[in-house]
Amino acid sequence: MAGNRRDLLKFGVLAAAGAMLPGAAQSTVASAAAVTRAERPLRLLILGGTGFTGPFQVAYALARGHRVTLFNRGQRPSPEWPGEVEQLHGDRNRGDLKALEGREWDVCIDNPTTLPFWVRDAGTVLAGKIGHYLFISTISVYADAARAGIDEDAPLATYAGSDAMAETQESLRADIGGLYGPLKALSEAEARRQFGERVTLIRPGYIVGPRDETDRFTYWPKRIAQGGEVLVPGDGRDPVQIIDARDLAEWTVRLAENGQTGVFNACGPDYSLSTDAMVHGCHAVTGGALRFTHVPAEFLERHSATLPIWVPREGTPYSGFGQVSNARAIAAGLRFRPLANTVTDLLAWYRGLPAERQAEVRAGLTREREAELLAAWHAASG
Repeated sequence: MAGNRRDLLKFGVLAAAGAMLPGAAQSTVASAAAVTRAERPLRLLILGGTGFTGPFQVAYALARGHRVTLFNRGQRPSPEWPGEVEQLHGDRNRGDLKALEGREWDVCIDNPTTLPFWVRDAGTVLAGKIGHYLFISTISVYADAARAGIDEDAPLATYAGSDAMAETQESLRADIGGLYGPLKALSEAEARRQFGERVTLIRPGYIVGPRDETDRFTYWPKRIAQGGEVLVPGDGRDPVQIIDARDLAEWTVRLAENGQTGVFNACGPDYSLSTDAMVHGCHAVTGGALRFTHVPAEFLERHSATLPIWVPREGTPYSGFGQVSNARAIAAGLRFRPLANTVTDLLAWYRGLPAERQAEVRAGLTREREAELLAAWHAASG
């Protein structure tokens, strides 16, 4: 009977993970047949847990048999999780972590932190109370983002302000370009100060897939599904790196299970993906009549036009962000689902959103702006 109850819980978790995404396919985590119980159940604390990747972490952790506690402000709707998910509330902006006091967990996954004082405060409360701390950082921590092949040992961005611990979310919003990477780098350093050798630093690039509210990658399958003439930046050979939020979430939980520490670039896929391969991969899913038109980067720059995900492979301060080394993460078990699966599930989720939300353009070009650029390019190129 106990075994049957465990199986029911596992399948219930996977079904709920699909149900919590409006209109999405049920493949929000690995299929039920592929998810087996972990050898040892963990007491898992997730800071955040209701944003982009967090719900996928929770669903996968429950399917693996772990006990999950979430700590956040309680301001986002939380799915009705099947099984045991403890909800604790506080506000790290205000230093309110009282709900964590006097408790112990095997592992803590810190999803939303950008500010060093958030890590400091968590360390103060959790010192000696957790065995392993996993911090979700970013490839923006690197000092030189222009070069190809950035690995985990590359120099990090430096903070030029007077007091990093005084930075707040408001100051970050005011200077997102100048502060984000340096503050993440300082947060990593603070994690090591607080938790010593029991730290895993995960540095993703572009995170994509269902639940992505930025629309950065979503722009491409959405636009390609509409058909017609589609503007493709550059010559189609610029490299692109993305990681499905579910692949990142599941791998993070497996790192926790293995007690794997260290620093890892969580960029995908495990092959060279070009801009052309990306747009044709999206078209293979969406189908329909269309025509791709390549427009040079120099022309787009002159017309102050940018497109999401794409970065020219040379000549910009961020050209290395499509060519980051992920060898260490792959050796540590990071795996990637096919692009077609990501596109299919992303579109299913997106098409289940309210019509007014789908009508928003949060990233990329409006159809009118794209048409203007294409007309100007055709006129200029004869």
